Amino acid sequence: MLNYSVHGEGRPIVYLHGFLESSTMWTFLNFQAFNTRNIFIDLPGHGQSDLTDSSENPSLDFMANEVSKILNLLQIETYSVIGHSMGGYVGLLLKKNDSRCKKVVLLNSNFWDDTEQKKKDRIRVAEISFKAKKIFIREAIPNLFGKPENFPNEIIHLTNEAMDMSHESIAYASLAMRKRNDFTDSINSNPADYFIIHGILDRLIDADFLRKQLSSEKNLFFIENAGHMAHIEQSEEVLVILNKIFS
Repeated sequence: MLNYSVHGEGRPIVYLHGFLESSTMWTFLNFQAFNTRNIFIDLPGHGQSDLTDSSENPSLDFMANEVSKILNLLQIETYSVIGHSMGGYVGLLLKKNDSRCKKVVLLNSNFWDDTEQKKKDRIRVAEISFKAKKIFIREAIPNLFGKPENFPNEIIHLTNEAMDMSHESIAYASLAMRKRNDFTDSINSNPADYFIIHGILDRLIDADFLRKQLSSEKNLFFIENAGHMAHIEQSEEVLVILNKIFS
């Protein structure tokens, strides 16, 4: 069973962190004013959740199914998802497979499948996680920020947390993301159900390319002076947008 915590009362919102992160990432945002039931979950192999998939096929579907087990345990009838990066990919699967899932917010995330080069990069990350995990993490974490020099303490915190992950968990998540589905048609067919919050300075996901994939920009929110970690770099602005979405 995945590690999780529940805070507040009201409409349920499920919070799913990104690759190399954990549910502690959400402490950078103050959700107390939302008047919602906030469910924070550590995805498999991250935070305090063990990687329990013994198969040889790393899968985001496995992650989504494990999240569903928590929601079943909590007897959740309907919910929305806020997913950061990899957590957004899991959120898209929940929306596809679980009728209880209503809204999905992609925070510094995207909805298309990997290019062939990106798939090769995922394999490379999996291999590096066994050969040079510390070097990889120390290089990867600062690159998530638009201006890493402004967030030294946050980078140290995130780096230390990622260092606690096992080689196997890092490799599993990277290979699972390599097999993710393309949800472009789903989002463009039902734009009212999906919301995208994106940092203009995000090096992992090009803002112009993101815009071109959408048939409507009504639910697309760009944040200036933020990279892939908009919830840290511009936390107040992210909260304002989320409050609009869930008001």
